[in-house]
Amino acid sequence: METFLIKALQLILSLSLLVIIHEMGHFLFAKLFKTRVEKFCLFFDPWFTLFKFKPKKSETEYALGWLPLGGYVKISGMIDESMDTEQMKQPVKPWEFRAKPAWQRLLIMVGGVVFNFLLAIFIYSMILFAWGDAYIPVQKAPLGMDFNETMHQVGFRDGDVLISADGVPFERMGTDLLTGIVDARQVTVLRDGQPASVYIPDNLMDRLLADSTRFADFRYPYVVDSLAAGGPAQLAGLQPGDSITHMDGRSISFQDFLLTMAERRTRAETATTDDSLRTALRQVNLTYVRNGLTHDLTLEADTAFKVGVYAVMQTDRLLPVVQKEYTFFASIPAGIELGVNTLAGYVDQMKYLFSKEGAKQLGGFGTIGSIFPATWDWHQFWYMTAFLSIILAFMNILPIPALDGGHVLFLIYEIVARRKPSDKFMERAQMAGMFLLFALLIWANLNDVLRFLF
Repeated sequence: METFLIKALQLILSLSLLVIIHEMGHFLFAKLFKTRVEKFCLFFDPWFTLFKFKPKKSETEYALGWLPLGGYVKISGMIDESMDTEQMKQPVKPWEFRAKPAWQRLLIMVGGVVFNFLLAIFIYSMILFAWGDAYIPVQKAPLGMDFNETMHQVGFRDGDVLISADGVPFERMGTDLLTGIVDARQVTVLRDGQPASVYIPDNLMDRLLADSTRFADFRYPYVVDSLAAGGPAQLAGLQPGDSITHMDGRSISFQDFLLTMAERRTRAETATTDDSLRTALRQVNLTYVRNGLTHDLTLEADTAFKVGVYAVMQTDRLLPVVQKEYTFFASIPAGIELGVNTLAGYVDQMKYLFSKEGAKQLGGFGTIGSIFPATWDWHQFWYMTAFLSIILAFMNILPIPALDGGHVLFLIYEIVARRKPSDKFMERAQMAGMFLLFALLIWANLNDVLRFLF
């Protein structure tokens, strides 16, 4: 319950900030062109509002809605989600949106998207300035990667070190690496110290979207952090800092060791009448490295198939981590580059949304909330907020009626054709767009519910 509340609080705080900044973009451009803003509302307020006030000598009412699905500014003389058609039947007033030149209306409509993108760049820049940029170079992962079953079927093997895709070197884990793999014809890996090639099928992304597990993750070395007093490992002579490299002559990672011991325990539980087999299964032959020298030992796990080793879990102690630091002025161009690359990567991923498996992956507020950490982490909170700001900017500029992009599309038509679409057409387009958006919202959140239940 505590985890849910922490994630929910982060989601609400993040979305509140994004909505305020987005609507502020519309608001400030409207004010710049002396267009009246009747209402500025955080969240939606059908039927009633939680809070509202209107400063003296202000034409704008500020409100807090009860439905945390977004927010809006109501601009005079504009067909929007308020569907105030009565106002549109009145004579045009000079302070209304419809009275302004097309280029001013265009800037008012793109203001929200521009502000969201600028917010993302600002946050990315400040993250780099405050925390720097830390990543694990995939080419230097000492034990390579673990792959899921789909990647095994394609030809990858656990322990492969990812080198390049169609000759383009890999740098770090992330969306760019996955995109590079699925879009490539050939991926080069280092396997048992020798280069090897894996040929990528055209449908790899569709197959990965159908998986419930991540396509790959780092293989973590098994390094002793501490030992259980009187446990098998301590009695056998292991010490903190020892790096366990092999089990029964086979190279292993920390995950391999856990999996092997779990499998042995399962076999022992089924061998209820064979004491000799259970005893043999508890015998563990290990190779470890201490101070650069390799040693072997044999120990007997306890009846729960535990050896009494507490492993090092800190990533920076197990894998090579590159840490880049940025001055304030250096962080700004780096933040711009990160924002542009994030947007480009997200746009590239959108093509998979229109596949059968991609549509199943569409998620609602549950999916969005799940990307936040279970404990409060400001670095991750701001990183996720910047990413969501990029998404909000891109989604809003799509040429769908009821979104900013739909209004922009009609304004571009007006500029090119030199005539406005009729109010009746705009009303119908707005209704159609709202219907489509609500359908997508229902579908996305239904996917969340189905994933939770099944």
